[in-house]
Amino acid sequence: MIGKTLGNRYSILEEIGGGGMAVVYKARCNLLNRIVAIKVLRPEFSNDEEFVRRFRREAQAAASLSHPNIVGIYDVGEEDHLHYIVMEYVEGKTLKELIREKAPMNLLEVIEIGKQICDALECAHRNKIIHRDIKSHNIIINSEGRVKVTDFGIARAATGATITNTGNNIFGSVHYFSPEQAKGETVDERSDIYSLGVILYEAFTGKLPFEGQTPVAVALKQIQERPRNISEIIPGFPPALELIIQKCLSKDPENRFQSAAQLKEELTQVAEDPAVKYLIINN
Repeated sequence: MIGKTLGNRYSILEEIGGGGMAVVYKARCNLLNRIVAIKVLRPEFSNDEEFVRRFRREAQAAASLSHPNIVGIYDVGEEDHLHYIVMEYVEGKTLKELIREKAPMNLLEVIEIGKQICDALECAHRNKIIHRDIKSHNIIINSEGRVKVTDFGIARAATGATITNTGNNIFGSVHYFSPEQAKGETVDERSDIYSLGVILYEAFTGKLPFEGQTPVAVALKQIQERPRNISEIIPGFPPALELIIQKCLSKDPENRFQSAAQLKEELTQVAEDPAVKYLIINN
C-alpha cells in the first residue's frame, strides 16, 4: 500500500496502526496538501457486501459529528475493492500507550482526560450516535493534552462479530464491553458510560477490571462479577472518586450515570474534594 494513491488524491505514506477490522495509514491529501489518516478495511470485511454497506452508512453518520474531542471524518471511498475512510490525523499517543508507560496515572490527569471523553460522548449522544467500542486504544492524546476519541459510529458496522470471535479486535474490546453488550442486548448511551468507567479504572490502577483467557470468559465476568475495589489496589484512594467509578460500572444501566454530562459534572466536583487534592499535591 505504501506509495499507492487512493481516489486520485490520497498518497499513502506509511502504516501507523491497525486492528481486527482495518489497517490505518498516514497519507497526504494532494488536493488540500495536508496529512490525513486513512483506515482501510481488511479484505475479509471488504468482500462482505452487507458489512461494507453498514460500514459506509455509519462512517457517513459519524462524519456529521464536529467536536474538538472527536477525530473528524473527511471522506469515504472505494477503489480496487479497497474500502476506506479518510480521517483527521492526530499526532499523539493512545491512552492505552500512556497507561502502559505511566500507570497508575496522576489523579488530576485522569480526571481531565475523563472530562474530555465525556464532552465527546455528549456530542455524539446528542446526535443519536452511540460509540459501542469505547476503549483506551480509541482515545488519542496529543502533546498539548487534548483528547481525541476515534472510531465513532464504526463499531456498529461490526455488530455481526460476536464475542466468540477470537480475533484481537473482539478480544481487546470485550474487556470494555458493558454487561448488556456482553449479553448481546440492545445498547444505549449508558453502555458508553460503562466503557468509560472501565477506562478510568484502568488509568487509575494500570489494571483492567476483568481478565480472562477467552473473550467469553471476560464477558461472563462483565455480566456476573464485581470488579476489585480500587482502594484495595491503591490504599488511600479517594472514596468519592471510587464511588464514581462504581456507579459507572453498575451492572444495571439504570444505576449508572444517565448521561455523559452528569458524569462530567461529578468528575469536576470530585477534583475539588480535599482527599483528591491532597493526593494530587503529593503525587
